[in-house]
Amino acid sequence: MLFFLITCFSFFLLSHSFSIRPLPSWVSEIRLSSSLWFWKELSFFTIYRSIKNSLFGGFWGIPSKMSSTEKTPLHKVENVEVGLEMGLLDLPELVLECILERLPPEGLCSLGGVCSSLRDRCMSDYFWKRHMKDKWGRILGRAAYREWQWHMASRKDSDTLEQGKPNGLMRLLSRFGPLSWIRSRLSNSTPQRNSVPVDSIMSWYLALETGRFWFPAQVYNREQSGHVGFMLSCYDAELSYDSHTDTFQARYPPHGRKTVAIENGVSWDRLRAPPVETPPHDLHMSDCLNELHPGDHIEIQWRRNKEFPYGWWYGVVGHLESCDGNESYCRCHNSETVVLEFNQYTPGSRWRRTSINRKDHREEGNEADGFYGGIRKLCRNDEISVWKQLWPAEVLE
Repeated sequence: MLFFLITCFSFFLLSHSFSIRPLPSWVSEIRLSSSLWFWKELSFFTIYRSIKNSLFGGFWGIPSKMSSTEKTPLHKVENVEVGLEMGLLDLPELVLECILERLPPEGLCSLGGVCSSLRDRCMSDYFWKRHMKDKWGRILGRAAYREWQWHMASRKDSDTLEQGKPNGLMRLLSRFGPLSWIRSRLSNSTPQRNSVPVDSIMSWYLALETGRFWFPAQVYNREQSGHVGFMLSCYDAELSYDSHTDTFQARYPPHGRKTVAIENGVSWDRLRAPPVETPPHDLHMSDCLNELHPGDHIEIQWRRNKEFPYGWWYGVVGHLESCDGNESYCRCHNSETVVLEFNQYTPGSRWRRTSINRKDHREEGNEADGFYGGIRKLCRNDEISVWKQLWPAEVLE
């Protein structure tokens, strides 16, 4: 009895001391970190299984609940397991949106084939706008957008999908693995359910990606493999993308008796969106002539004869023959004559220098030396750096 009383009294004192004396800070930190780790792992595995089940577990439906035989809790210490299966559509809207924002185009296409609800989400312009800008924004200009608007208007009255041919969605998906199981299910469904809206950004992206849509752009150093005479020039063309080679096919407009010139294997670094809205056969109205000083970088229109389209050629503003180039005494910017130099050509070449009238500049030239048209001043360093990267290894004659 005495021993029992002593034991109880000791336990009372010990517990009282614990209640008064606070636990060290590291104990609470361990508790917090352990709790955060648990919920982090739980949410990760739950979301991962949801996406996995959505993409591979079934095509038209997403399992939101497990069967009665699968509801038994799993007792595993090394892995975090949950008894109930969460569907992808059970996630909060903000979480689902964050997931879709991080999917690549092929991921959006794959996930859009799961069910109608995900299809509507994955076709949203909100998610495709970024992909369009990241891949195509640098080489698509206003002219390409107008061409696509016309293309959409001509197709709105007809079905987007061609009978007997895979649509752009299926052609894009076919590049990422054997998807016969998707095609088989789509073949049993109506075209209306799986068609991509013609006026959506996704439709434009797929039309570009599959090469079905030819868009206007400009090509540096056209016909590079066979014509040295086009070095440091940029010409208008219609382009179609080849996803197998990650290059483009270019169609240059005909001139004179020559038919359309075609060039294959045009790389991305040789393309740009047209910087001005001037058509290739029209004279560009120069609005920078009074601002030109020696050393400025310019592009000038040039064509061989009146039947040719203009190309844009790179050059710099030079000094007058009467000027020694000393900046302290240079008055070239006050003269009505502007000297243009094309230093890719050897000194003494007839293509090396030309001059224009600053006050009244129109198309100038002749059939022997060609015709010089409008001028645009280059003010952005990225434009100038592209021309410098294209500089020929040897001086041209």
